[in-house]
Amino acid sequence: MSEQPTSPQIAVTGGPLIVSGDVPLVRAEIVVDEKHPVAWNFGDEVDASEYAKENGDVWLCRCGHSKTKPFCDLTHREIGFDGTPNHPEGTYADRAKVLGGSGVVVEDDRSICAHAGFCAKHRDNVWKMVGRTEDEAVRNEMTDMIDRCPSGALTYRPSEDAPHVESNGSARIGIVPDGPYVVTGGVPMEIKGGDDVETRQRVSLCRCGGSSIKPLCDGTHEKIGFKAD
Repeated sequence: MSEQPTSPQIAVTGGPLIVSGDVPLVRAEIVVDEKHPVAWNFGDEVDASEYAKENGDVWLCRCGHSKTKPFCDLTHREIGFDGTPNHPEGTYADRAKVLGGSGVVVEDDRSICAHAGFCAKHRDNVWKMVGRTEDEAVRNEMTDMIDRCPSGALTYRPSEDAPHVESNGSARIGIVPDGPYVVTGGVPMEIKGGDDVETRQRVSLCRCGGSSIKPLCDGTHEKIGFKAD
């Protein structure tokens, strides 16, 4: 009997992120226009074959100090990395604040924001634009900005009774230069010895080691000048 394929999953340990189920790792670049992030460029797949375990699992660094980034080389053990999870409790629905909108319902959970910057540009931002969503052009521009939010902190839906509008694309992990892991496709996450993170279509995971909401990213990589391809 042939071995059954493993379902995509990320296990959060005290050290690395253990990725199972052949989740592709790809380069993920933020496209900037006039100092503002405006788009994502998901590029080439990263060859993980050299670092894959016998069962196919791949260990990704989350302490920020591996010499083989993005892959774990066990440096976390040498530096005494504290990978204790401290992500917000509950679900997005529990935490999110309804911002309102006309022809759209926008919600915001500041507690999981990765501060990627897609929500603002040219002296305008999603919070200001919500009040002008009776204008279809403004509404469409705003929802496009929300679609690019890598943490899922900002979401929208057509009405209060409708589901959130989010991509249902295939599972993948984007590796952002000097930034986090951007996970899409609803990959389940298991916290070893703790409460699991809600499965969502998009989430940003810390790889600099400094986030205050581990395993999620809170933008600390920018403050500490984290560098990694």
